[in-house]
Amino acid sequence: MIVGTAGHIDHGKTTLVRALTGIECDRLPEERRRGITIELGYAFLDTPAGAEPIGFIDVPGHERLVHTMLAGATGIDFGLLLVAADDGVMPQTHEHLAVLSLLGVQRGAVVITKTDRVDAARVQAVIAEAHELLGPTPLAGAPVFAVAAQAGEGIAALRAHLVDVSTQPSAGLDERAAFRLAIDRAFTLEGVGTVVAGTVHAGTVAIGDTLEITPAAKRQPLRARSLHAQGRAVAQAHAGQRCAVALPGVSKDAISRGQWLVAFRNYSIPIYEAPDVVADAASQRIDAALALWHGEARGLRSGTPVHVHIGAADVLGSVALLDTEGNDALAPGACALAQIVLHAPIAAWRGDRIVLRDASASRTIAGGRVLDPLAPSRYRRTPQRLGELRAMALPDAGERLAAMLHAAPQGVNLQRWRIAEGHRADGPPAWPSTALCATSAEHTPWALAAGEAASRREQAVAALRYFHRQQPEELGPDVQRLRRLCAARLAEPLWRSLIDAMQADGTIVRKGSLLHLPEHGLKLSAGDERLAQKLAPRLAEAGFEGVWARDLARDSNESEPLVRSTLARLAQRGDLHAIVKDLYYPPASVERLAAIARDVAAAGGGEVTAARFRDATALGRKRAIQVLEYFDRVGLLRRAGDVHRLRSDSGGLFTAPASP
Repeated sequence: MIVGTAGHIDHGKTTLVRALTGIECDRLPEERRRGITIELGYAFLDTPAGAEPIGFIDVPGHERLVHTMLAGATGIDFGLLLVAADDGVMPQTHEHLAVLSLLGVQRGAVVITKTDRVDAARVQAVIAEAHELLGPTPLAGAPVFAVAAQAGEGIAALRAHLVDVSTQPSAGLDERAAFRLAIDRAFTLEGVGTVVAGTVHAGTVAIGDTLEITPAAKRQPLRARSLHAQGRAVAQAHAGQRCAVALPGVSKDAISRGQWLVAFRNYSIPIYEAPDVVADAASQRIDAALALWHGEARGLRSGTPVHVHIGAADVLGSVALLDTEGNDALAPGACALAQIVLHAPIAAWRGDRIVLRDASASRTIAGGRVLDPLAPSRYRRTPQRLGELRAMALPDAGERLAAMLHAAPQGVNLQRWRIAEGHRADGPPAWPSTALCATSAEHTPWALAAGEAASRREQAVAALRYFHRQQPEELGPDVQRLRRLCAARLAEPLWRSLIDAMQADGTIVRKGSLLHLPEHGLKLSAGDERLAQKLAPRLAEAGFEGVWARDLARDSNESEPLVRSTLARLAQRGDLHAIVKDLYYPPASVERLAAIARDVAAAGGGEVTAARFRDATALGRKRAIQVLEYFDRVGLLRRAGDVHRLRSDSGGLFTAPASP
């Protein structure tokens, strides 16, 4: 259990921690000379068996050091709000209470310090003042302790209360959570090397684990050489503990407060094979549920510049309100969905607490919880997006994902969802069993709610029926054209999976790259059937070069216009492929060329160049380019500058084995 002190400067925070633990938190010479806390201090209290070890974070009380206080406060479980009996409630008492409240700290106590300097009536007056102060906050009704730390009066009762709280059941560890530690200190120890310290927000870490710092200009795997948690050398540490990690191979100067130490993700391994974590969720846009502090004098408007505190980080940004229903400001004490646009990348995960201070960093104004750390810049106020954010606000991960699926008609990127949640890649999955699931060529998993999948099937059938009515002379649209007609924004892997399922159950028929309803088909005349059979041997002999309509007419001794019209109808039926006007290939040849294109793409990192394709097929450069451009048109490849990229949704096209 992490206990954080809070309160006005010189109200006895460091003295109280020393009285409770015997540890002096002011470690800097300047702190001892001036008698005030400047940097975060740490101490630990031994507890009996069955109780959670207690760690203390001693924070500065000076108004100019609230940013330092916030760096330590974001990971605390229990708040001690100190009020000196001789001073009473002071300005930083108000602000520190606002910080605790906006961070969602619901367990705490008030400590009236320096009671030996005043009479009993004054102590009672300050206690009453403290109760009134806590009334509209989550700490309302918290117990109050009167102490004189220098003399040791009241310390035993407070210590006993803290130990009792540490024995109470906690929420327990999330088995899916990846390790992450908010770095608030980095230093060097002789014989050990660089050490980073902070509060573990999620997951577990063990000696020998591979970790990394984020956000960082360059990703670097780091090994945990040794661990200290709650003041002791340990083999493993977990969420809710103060932890120091020795990291050989990195300079202390390369690490700064506000970064995170997270489990390393090997991105060279597909996510479904990686026995590690998905950890990096750094971005410059964060969607959050915000509450404006009830003590603010005026509302919070969109565009307001703010200091954003997450973990131990402090970054400038601005607020964009999302669901204030026409109001241009969030009223004091009210809540709203908002997007925080940051001036620099910051790492965050769903559920992290966030605190906002005004642009001059003179007061704390708002706080809340991160809903989506990878927020989009477009469509951020649409009903669909607001529905997704409300789904993300649900308390249970399974409920969140189920609600997300119902709120996202285009499907949910499960890898992105897992990253935002901070889940381990090898943790227990929470994918709904009833959803339509698919995986992209890059091994990214997607899901679509069962009801939405059924609706998309109906839309595809309706679009095909309309197409057949409007263009009865054509067999049907190709896969990508049908997607544009009825599901343009649906994720490609989901569209492909949907089409495969409809083809498997006979709802639609695929011929080559064309789709049609079972009852629709182009009928050939007896003359066309006769001519098609006559032309078939010559087409089969053409191989990778194809054959021109005029050559077919000459070799078959048939009228060229008749041959052209028959070939066009065969192409409309999907029985032939017109690579360019009047140049025809049989399906078998196109399937073999497509397989070669896939092989070239696999060897070239997903790219196909005209030169490599020409060499692989023994075609001339002009013909190789014509074939590649045809593959662009039908959706096997996508042109990108001077190269062609294999499309992730092309798995169902031309799947015959590659053999010339």
